Amino acid sequence: MSLADVKKNAQERMTKSIETLRADLAKVRTGRAHTGILDHIMVDYYGSPTPLSGVANLTLLDARTIGVQPYEKKMLSTIEKAIRDSDLGLNPSTFGELVRVPTPPLTEERRKEMVKLVKSEAEDAKIAVRNIRRDANEQLKKMVKDKTASEDDERRASDEVQKLTDKFVADIDKMVAEKEKEVLTV
Repeated sequence: MSLADVKKNAQERMTKSIETLRADLAKVRTGRAHTGILDHIMVDYYGSPTPLSGVANLTLLDARTIGVQPYEKKMLSTIEKAIRDSDLGLNPSTFGELVRVPTPPLTEERRKEMVKLVKSEAEDAKIAVRNIRRDANEQLKKMVKDKTASEDDERRASDEVQKLTDKFVADIDKMVAEKEKEVLTV
């Protein structure tokens, strides 16, 4: 493994951490409805758990209502039950061949809880990025010990890994600030 491989591996892993954070933040509810909050809901489809988007079409009916149109009419009650039983606190209702999912407006207290959740997710992502930095630095030190890289090369590569870490931590902070603003906007 070369120094470039160590840096590339660290960068790829840090990018994955950011993508995971982005996906987690998309699930955090804001004052507006968006279909992403239903992404993790699984529905029993002929005995096997299937993502909701695999058995129904998800659309926004208005700023506060999500429409769930099942591909098969007999899935209506199953979908409604899955949404009701989820941890989102939503109360869906069937209207003809459509499940309407109104998203209640967030209270001030709930908004503050959401901000805490966002900050917690961000801290987890920062920890992951720092762990990746630590792993990369350990690999670099091992390369010096094994005499496959000089100490100067290791120091330079270590500086580059630190710059990568700083960049990704700054990206995380930026994402959190945007999400926080989105959650607190009434």
